Amino acid sequence: MSNSFGKIFTITTFGESHGPAIGGVIDGCPAGIELDFDAIQKDMDRRKPGQSKIVTQRKEPDEVKFLSGIFEGKTTGASIGFIIENVHQRSNDYSHIKDSFRPSHADYTYDKKYGNRDYRGGGRTSARETANWVVGGAIAKQAIPSIKINAYTSSVGDLFLEKPYQDLDFSKTESNIVRCPDSEVAEKMIKKIDAIRKQGDTIGGTVTCVIQNVPIGLGEPIFDKLHAQLGKAMLSINAVKGFEYGSGFCGAKMKGSEHNDIFNADGTTKTNLSGGIQGGISNGMDIYFRVAFKPVATIMQAQETIDKDGNIVEMHGKGRHDPCVVPRAVPIVEALAAMVLTDFMLLNK
Repeated sequence: MSNSFGKIFTITTFGESHGPAIGGVIDGCPAGIELDFDAIQKDMDRRKPGQSKIVTQRKEPDEVKFLSGIFEGKTTGASIGFIIENVHQRSNDYSHIKDSFRPSHADYTYDKKYGNRDYRGGGRTSARETANWVVGGAIAKQAIPSIKINAYTSSVGDLFLEKPYQDLDFSKTESNIVRCPDSEVAEKMIKKIDAIRKQGDTIGGTVTCVIQNVPIGLGEPIFDKLHAQLGKAMLSINAVKGFEYGSGFCGAKMKGSEHNDIFNADGTTKTNLSGGIQGGISNGMDIYFRVAFKPVATIMQAQETIDKDGNIVEMHGKGRHDPCVVPRAVPIVEALAAMVLTDFMLLNK
């Protein structure tokens, strides 16, 4: 199932949405890092369910219990084992999909591939798994303290934050429940998500991430390009439909004379349409990228689907689900970016 991620700084995870716990093992973390456990829990709290009216109301404290690899508050270089207990499952909410497949979910493909599907909350395919990644990312951030990683909600449906990231105050991202660092746009986003929720529907959006103070030279020129690994990480997140960095798809509309980043004498560039990466290798400029999330597939409306025998049946969404996954995805994007950067920093030594 490819339950591991990374080359030197690696995380291997386990657990299902409605099992007793989820967790993982982090390997390759350097010894001697004095961990800020409050910072780790803060990132967990940013991702956890039940935090506001515009996310799923499943109540999980998401408290991390570390089992190994840490002594007297510092990493030892040994593997870091951890678990996160599941305490608020409502498995009966999923009894209606035991023999049917939810549209646009992993139900059908998982069943056909493995033949034994845990239908409770999506089992292993649930976004509950991403809590493990946030633990890994929170530790990775502390392994590379000089690199600053800030993600934020940049769109919800057709509502876009038009300001460039250079004009934003990232300290305001956590000032509202949608995690948009512009209060006026944030309020519109919150109202839109709430209105969609009341309709029993869902909506998508985008998360933008900015990585600053990245040293020159991270990444390889062929199959381990820095942007390729960032893309792989982001496209591993549940509900992600797209990834673009730097000028992204807008760059395809430009001429080379418009797109080229002209050098300054010190090696920096006058513009940064490359997004901080050239030839797969970081150039010292800010890395920025955008991740697109589809609308959550479970909607509180009747839809046609098929059962395991191929019969057309009607299904109505049940349970507790996000009307928009984007606000809770912000710390997940940061976490995976941190693990990719930490891995490349260690590879570059």
